[in-house]
Amino acid sequence: MTMQPPNSAPSNPEPPSNASTNSEQDGQKDDRDIPLELAAFGKGIRQSNRIVPQTKIGKIAIDSGEVSRAWLTIIAIAIMIVGLFLNNTWIGLSGAIVALLLSLREILPALRDWLGQFFTPHERQTLFALITAAIASVGLLKFLGLYRFVSYWLTQIKWDEFGSWAEWFGALGQIMIALLAVYVAWEQYVISKDLTIRQNAITQQQTIDAYFQGISELALDEEGLLEDLPQERAFAEGRTAAILGSVDAAGKAKILRFLSQSRLLTPLKRDWQLGRPISDGVGGYQEDRENGVRVIELGVMLAGADLSETDLRWSDLSDANFVRANFSGCDLVKANFARSILYEANLIGVDFKSVRLFYGRLETASPRSRLHRPDYETGAYTGAVVEKADFTNLQRLNEEQRCYLCAWGGEETRATIPGGCGDIPNRLGR
Repeated sequence: MTMQPPNSAPSNPEPPSNASTNSEQDGQKDDRDIPLELAAFGKGIRQSNRIVPQTKIGKIAIDSGEVSRAWLTIIAIAIMIVGLFLNNTWIGLSGAIVALLLSLREILPALRDWLGQFFTPHERQTLFALITAAIASVGLLKFLGLYRFVSYWLTQIKWDEFGSWAEWFGALGQIMIALLAVYVAWEQYVISKDLTIRQNAITQQQTIDAYFQGISELALDEEGLLEDLPQERAFAEGRTAAILGSVDAAGKAKILRFLSQSRLLTPLKRDWQLGRPISDGVGGYQEDRENGVRVIELGVMLAGADLSETDLRWSDLSDANFVRANFSGCDLVKANFARSILYEANLIGVDFKSVRLFYGRLETASPRSRLHRPDYETGAYTGAVVEKADFTNLQRLNEEQRCYLCAWGGEETRATIPGGCGDIPNRLGR
């Protein structure tokens, strides 16, 4: 039998308890949670196998400091009041200075945080510069002797001739009150005007949305196919004429883009037995410029209309009457003005890229005529009427467009064409 030494360790020692280790770690963690000035005091407050929470001690110490500062302020105020009662300057001055310093100790950090929250660094620098500039200006005027001059001037005035100071300040106060009332009334007017404009914009958009829904229900059948019989077309044109006369330029542009993209302004090829448009086999309808029927004919709905600064890209505006209409600043990229009447229209500064003015060839194209049918192969009588129109500062005008405008615009229109028309004869003859 082998005897094991009495002092030998067991072969499978159990792992040591983690209680002491956790206690030490908790104590170190608690030491880190309190301020540095309370760490030494907190570390000594320990009991057997128990550690007093040091965060509470720090809070009690901080609250005690705030209470002591409050009492010091009250004592300083009391000393100042005693000095006032005793008529002792030194006692009152001492209490006032101490109370002021204690108050500033609390006010200045809060003021700094407030400035940091509501002002950016650049704005804080600007505010500081304004304050220093004001102080410097006061000192500069003092050293320049302006205050002495003003004081001397005031002593030379016979104030009894101007009435009492109370009357002067009373009149000045009434003037200031009147100015303040005018300012308040103006601000109310501005706010009311802005609210009215926003409300009108919301109401207009709701009206336009209702129009879109109504036109869709009139022109489409239950299966979503175009079913525009003469009665439906008449109602659609009536609704369109009414709404175009009641919305602003941006609203008119929205309606025109909707009608163009919906192919309601494009002449469609019809089945002359049923009157329905014929599908092109790829999800759309066949276009027929010569004999097709539009769902909505614009006619004279936009004569004299204001369409300035709007987006009319890819809009089909053909065969419409735009006499004296205002297109200044419009985006007219890819717009179709074939057979439109632009007589005396304002097209100053418009984007004219790829705008269609006629069909067929430039050499044989000519403006529309009431006496002749258009020929879409040669371009005869398919062009827009551009007489007396203003094309000043036209943007992205190509050579073909310039040649047509110069040839058929007349003398007044030719004078506004960018690049001039000296090399192109006036085919209009007037």
